[in-house]
Amino acid sequence: MTNYPECNVIPKARLMRTLAGKTLLITGATRGIGLAIARRAARDGANVAVLGKTAEPHPTLPGTIDSAVAAIEAAGGRAIGCVCDVRSDAQVLAAVEQTVAAFGGLDIVVNNASAIFLSDTLQTPMKRFDLMQQVNVRATFLVSQTCLPHLLKATNPQVLNLAPPIDMARGWFAPTLAYTLAKYGMSLCVLGMSQEFAARGIAFNALWPKTGIATSAVQNLLGGEHAIERCRHPEIVADAAWAILTRDSRACSGNFFIDEEVLRQEGVTDFTRYAVNPEVELMPDFFVDEPDLAQLRAMFGPFARSS
Repeated sequence: MTNYPECNVIPKARLMRTLAGKTLLITGATRGIGLAIARRAARDGANVAVLGKTAEPHPTLPGTIDSAVAAIEAAGGRAIGCVCDVRSDAQVLAAVEQTVAAFGGLDIVVNNASAIFLSDTLQTPMKRFDLMQQVNVRATFLVSQTCLPHLLKATNPQVLNLAPPIDMARGWFAPTLAYTLAKYGMSLCVLGMSQEFAARGIAFNALWPKTGIATSAVQNLLGGEHAIERCRHPEIVADAAWAILTRDSRACSGNFFIDEEVLRQEGVTDFTRYAVNPEVELMPDFFVDEPDLAQLRAMFGPFARSS
């Protein structure tokens, strides 16, 4: 069992809000940020449907559907595992139906699953372009659409996309056009659906990390241990997600949140406990600042991963 840092530092005065009894469906929840959000909700006593592709142990990636369910239950929640490729209409529908059958409804959707390939236009194979469009944009739309009939019956229904703020002036289009299009597609789902469903009380918000997050993608693809040391633990995103998902859905929708900014609003002032190594300079995440093109080429090169 993986040991996770307990990073809930939201002041006690805020903790009257809770996800107790709420049912969350989280895509890509077998590891990383998705699992951290699930575990944070579980500490309140929430129900969680884990959607992921990893049913059997992966040679390089930690976690499976079963290990995620065990971690959620150990944290105090109830959980079911749904083996699901979010590109499949039938598998998404089956997972949603399984969730509702198990827990009697659905309150919150977290669109966390994502595919990444950092490269310029000439170096991007179309199969990678298609993968990012399918996993990032289409799946976010599909999962949200499939869950909407159940969310419309919920009290304080929420959809949270792990997607960046839209800034057309940033320079991310040129070096990483295909990936930027795919992630901004998730952001546009927030923009459009928050307006479309405002009168019906469903919140659609986006959340994005200010810094790099210590995930398998960073470990395996973005520089290994050296890059990990410049990251924060996924629990900072989980705590920020908790703060958003416990707000009033009719009063808090259509926002593009940054994790640190959310927690500062909640009264958090000490962020050192989230750092993998508090002694080193943190690595900014994509889309937060202007890209350092030389650093991108030196550190990353073209790569792809669906999670």
